[in-house]
Amino acid sequence: MPKKPVGSARVTVDGVEGDRQRDRRHHGGPERAVCLYPLELIEALRAEGHPIGPGLIGENLTVRGLDWSTVVPGAHLLVGTDVVLQITRYAGPCANIAAAFADGDYARVSHARHAGWSRLCARVRREGLVAVGDAIRLVSETEADELVAGRPQGSPPSVTRRRGG
Repeated sequence: MPKKPVGSARVTVDGVEGDRQRDRRHHGGPERAVCLYPLELIEALRAEGHPIGPGLIGENLTVRGLDWSTVVPGAHLLVGTDVVLQITRYAGPCANIAAAFADGDYARVSHARHAGWSRLCARVRREGLVAVGDAIRLVSETEADELVAGRPQGSPPSVTRRRGG
């Protein structure tokens, strides 16, 4: 930590290539392969006085343009033209991200204490390459299943940065 920006990265069922986690018991793995957070919430947290920035709380994908309230466990996302993610859970905050918050208050992104402000974890249903500027959008489970089966689709919001280890 922090996650450093990269122009593009391959996303696999094991996560973003080049990314590493210190504690694989609590981080990473197939159900937490990718961590996402929206730029809009980073900006709102900065406005509250937190020294947060993209990648500082461990997200692999900093996204923009999604209605974050609709990105919940079970939701599916298409990133770029290839990668299909399924949101699996809210990411519990830990002391590793304390430096991104005024007075070290990393619970500011706890779903239990501040619903709607949490990072989200996802499993990778279809692997592929993602790049800065790729579109990202919610897709139905049916559309996700079709994409995974190899029938393409595609279109809008975008990812602002990609992060590997």
